[in-house]
Amino acid sequence: MGDNLLTQNPFAVLTFIAAPAILTNAASVLAMSTINRMLRPRERMHQLVKESENPAVAGNPEFIAQVNRAERQGLLLLSALHWIYVAIGSFTAASLVTLIGAGVGQLGSQTLMHIIVTAGLLLGVSGVTGLIGGCVNLFKATQLSLVNIRQEADLIRARQKSSSKPDDV
Repeated sequence: MGDNLLTQNPFAVLTFIAAPAILTNAASVLAMSTINRMLRPRERMHQLVKESENPAVAGNPEFIAQVNRAERQGLLLLSALHWIYVAIGSFTAASLVTLIGAGVGQLGSQTLMHIIVTAGLLLGVSGVTGLIGGCVNLFKATQLSLVNIRQEADLIRARQKSSSKPDDV
């Protein structure tokens, strides 16, 4: 068997390019869904600004906590988006480096091939790290959203319970 996989199998280049390309696509879909998720804290903050005009609500510690969580959720989503963009760029660069490596591999320079393979692997690791970082931030943002949902559900239950009590005469 020869040293050059590319001469052995013409589909090897396609395989090496396809993996980062598929990961680039997956990261892009994740970025689009994250951008859509960023709209929710923005809309919620807009509602909270309107609610803050009511003096009875403005000083409530639970209200301030909810404002802080909505802000933190937006920041986490932005951070997730940064991580995901790193992943997209890394996977795209890894695809390009792999394509360049396919051409350089035909030259027979082992040193250059080692450099290109190392660069491709580093870019791939960077991309995976970006996806992991983005997913961690998305998970944290989802947890904050759940805290807000639970707090609002408790408030609704408390209001329903107090309004369903018969009036004492």
